[in-house]
Amino acid sequence: MRVADVRRKYIEFFKQKGHAHIASASLVPENDPTVLFTTAGMHPLVPYLLGQEHPEGRRLASYQKCIRTGDIEDVGDADHLTFFEMLGNWSLGDYFKEDAIRWSWEFLTSPEWLGIPVERLAVTVFEGEEGIPADDEAVEIWKSAGMPAERIFRLGRKHNWWGPAGQTGPCGPDTEMFYIRDQAPCSDDCSPACSCGRYCEIWNDVFMQYNKTADGTFEPLATKCVDTGMGTVRTAAVLQGKDNVYETEVYAPLMEKVAEMATGELTTRIQRILADHATAATFILADGVQPSNLEAGYVLRRLIRRMVRFGTKVGIDGSEPFTPTLAALVIDIHGEAYPELGRNRDTILEELAGEERLFAKTLERGLREFEKVLGGIRKGMERGGSNQFPGRKAFDLYSTWGFPPEVIKELVEERDFVWDQDGYDKAFAKHQKASTADAGKFKSGLQDHSEQTVRLHTATHLLQAGLRKVLGDHVYQRGSNITPARLRFDFSHPEKMTPEQVAEVERVVNECIEAGLDVSWEEMPIEDAKAKGAIGVFADRYGERVKVYSIGEVSMELCGGPHVANTRDIGRFKIKKEEASAKGVRRIRATVGSDE
Repeated sequence: MRVADVRRKYIEFFKQKGHAHIASASLVPENDPTVLFTTAGMHPLVPYLLGQEHPEGRRLASYQKCIRTGDIEDVGDADHLTFFEMLGNWSLGDYFKEDAIRWSWEFLTSPEWLGIPVERLAVTVFEGEEGIPADDEAVEIWKSAGMPAERIFRLGRKHNWWGPAGQTGPCGPDTEMFYIRDQAPCSDDCSPACSCGRYCEIWNDVFMQYNKTADGTFEPLATKCVDTGMGTVRTAAVLQGKDNVYETEVYAPLMEKVAEMATGELTTRIQRILADHATAATFILADGVQPSNLEAGYVLRRLIRRMVRFGTKVGIDGSEPFTPTLAALVIDIHGEAYPELGRNRDTILEELAGEERLFAKTLERGLREFEKVLGGIRKGMERGGSNQFPGRKAFDLYSTWGFPPEVIKELVEERDFVWDQDGYDKAFAKHQKASTADAGKFKSGLQDHSEQTVRLHTATHLLQAGLRKVLGDHVYQRGSNITPARLRFDFSHPEKMTPEQVAEVERVVNECIEAGLDVSWEEMPIEDAKAKGAIGVFADRYGERVKVYSIGEVSMELCGGPHVANTRDIGRFKIKKEEASAKGVRRIRATVGSDE
């Protein structure tokens, strides 16, 4: 039974039980600010589980895309995934334990549906803990449905309590269903609580009886609900007789493509990492997240960086980006179930290619410096020194070369050296303290206040003005990133710029630079700034009083600074690339300084 078959049968079954099929929500949650991604099928339904009426009724079913990032370093074994799909059915104050358990049993064992032999199934229930009573009712329902008593295991909150998905929200005891693999028990006490692999969890019925509040207490829900979750790919793997999900048809093509591209020593772990991360990154990009150094964008960037690093490690040709090749496969595999992948295909591939090229250069340079540090440590070890990689050296690699600390940590541990977290934290704190000392001079969002970054920062104001002049007033800043080497500017625009438009914007900016326009600023109430026509798409991040920077009569923007005093100080402006960033968003990369 293929993944698509499991998905289709599940939705058909619950539609027959009176459930409305609702579409998968975005990976970027709308109703839970405590998490970066949708981590479970119930996330989009939190308001309805708390009592709000759902327009589709009180019985719902869906297949929901999910991202969980807590175990990124563990991806590569047989169990961990960053992206996965959950099948779910919900009762919003309608049916409860009796129907939920009996329907689970029917779907699992009936020949019409999954047809799993009864002797291959086991379940767990909540045994009671911390004043919360045992779920004896669930035990009796399982017995009456046909589950032998010896395969009903009672476990505590660690195993049979679910939620909330974030810091607060609906939660309660659950009952979990396991497929018993064809392997001998690890001991007389072998059960779903052990990790020998004999018991593979495939489904979880949560009985939402409580709401966890912000102060950590559990209050009874006014309306009891049911929230269930079945891992689509994991269940398909079990039914196909596979030991792990990577052998199913949604990962096998990716594994094969990695093996085809690799020219060096390739391990199963690295194949799995690349297959998982390509899938996760593709889905995240399809929902409009862009690589960045903050929140969801940082998770995406980290996934792409890991792909590039491991691709380099196994000898994948880096002359052209390889991540888009894997992403194209992901789109082909999942495009029918998730049409947004196909709709955003070009943006996904372009974004991956740009990010891969950017990090490949950093990786090449950083690896050289990293190996130099390791060489020094090895020499010290020959004289009886420690095998610890000094945290201050790791921070130097990050601050000087842009080598990400999480990558350094992985490399250190892969080579059997010791990571010095304390030393890294101290070096970072020292850097932060020094930057605070400069705060009176530079009050802005720039992390690097070198002369070159200040030039580039001022150039972004002229760039936005030039874009609005050439393309129209619909252009607004959607993001900005500045390093000593270049500026990156994201802006709203529905289509690719023509070469003529790019050249004209570049000409307009250089004309302003050559005109020697003075840069000035004044502080005023935010309402006055708006009345004057100052541009500030991100105005809600400022306080009641704001700084407004003006460049002659060309530009007026809300900004924290710093800027050059006169546009002549910027130097020659050169657009290096114009590309897609996200749907309806374009990206320009540019440099300033010499005439080269």
